[in-house]
Amino acid sequence: MKFRLLLICFVSLFISCASDDTPETTPTEEAMYFPPITGNTWETKTPESLGWNTANIAALNTYLSDKNTKSFIILHNGKIVMEQYYNGHTSASPWYWASAGKTLTTAVTGIAEQEGFLNINNKVSDYLGTGWTSAPLAKENLITCKNLLCMNSGLNDALGDDVSPANLQYVADAGTRWAYHNVFVKLQNVVAQSTGQTWTNYFNTKLRDKLGMSGTWIQDGSLNVYWSNTRSMARFGLLTLANGNWDGTQIINSTFLNNATTTSQTINQAYGYLWWLNGKSSYHLPQTQLQFNGSLIPSAPADMYCALGKNDQKIYVVPSKKIVIIRMGEAADDSSFGLSDFDNVLWQKINAVIN
Repeated sequence: MKFRLLLICFVSLFISCASDDTPETTPTEEAMYFPPITGNTWETKTPESLGWNTANIAALNTYLSDKNTKSFIILHNGKIVMEQYYNGHTSASPWYWASAGKTLTTAVTGIAEQEGFLNINNKVSDYLGTGWTSAPLAKENLITCKNLLCMNSGLNDALGDDVSPANLQYVADAGTRWAYHNVFVKLQNVVAQSTGQTWTNYFNTKLRDKLGMSGTWIQDGSLNVYWSNTRSMARFGLLTLANGNWDGTQIINSTFLNNATTTSQTINQAYGYLWWLNGKSSYHLPQTQLQFNGSLIPSAPADMYCALGKNDQKIYVVPSKKIVIIRMGEAADDSSFGLSDFDNVLWQKINAVIN
């Protein structure tokens, strides 16, 4: 009898211990959603399903409308949570990306490198020949493709948008001075020369069409400016949130994209490869050599990186929150550059909704 009681106690204890060791189940994480390449289908989710403060959505929309916004989209894990059009704009209306489109050049440069057509550490003159600047040859040969991605070519940024050789003048050795400069557009020539295709054709086949984007490049002086509808900009933002992978297909090498969205040089902590980076201890802005202490957009998440264009064209990517935010429109205030007080106030309004 004692033996039976002992055995029952032992079995009960064993079951109890085994039960304590059983790992707790965790909810299955939602897979990243990608809209189909063709058609207008794009799945949505509600702000309520994410626990967002819906009472503050109206104030966000009013602010956006009052600040000359044309369109605004928030994606969460790829699905549309908010999509609004203002001031006569529609979902089909094209709009310019301005300098936010620099990041398209980053992406295509990375694709061309992974296909073996170029190496960003090679000098630009390897692809364009010597004399593409008016700098002394020894100084010109210091400028690599990576310098163009990082904005530290050492060329004079005070001579306007013209990127003809006469206007690309030496100021400092490549890598020693950060200055926002439209010379980055020469990377499009590098891609064209190295691939043997036109920039537009290579861009369309290797990036645009693979994401189901619409849009086209329009020549504006020495520059190419991309125009598309708002959802096309959102598709590109989603690609970067997904580390360069589109629905199982790796479009951009994830290592390259990681390098593109982290500090790329020692002067401007808030700059990657034509992407702006939030949450750093200091930053530089265009048209000045001053260093500013603090974060680029203090009210935005520290891990956010962004594409910023003239008149407040925006792509905000926030990995920690799995969100992409798009804003297209006219300038929200008197600032012509992509970064302005509007960014900080806008993020205060966004935080009131999503936090």
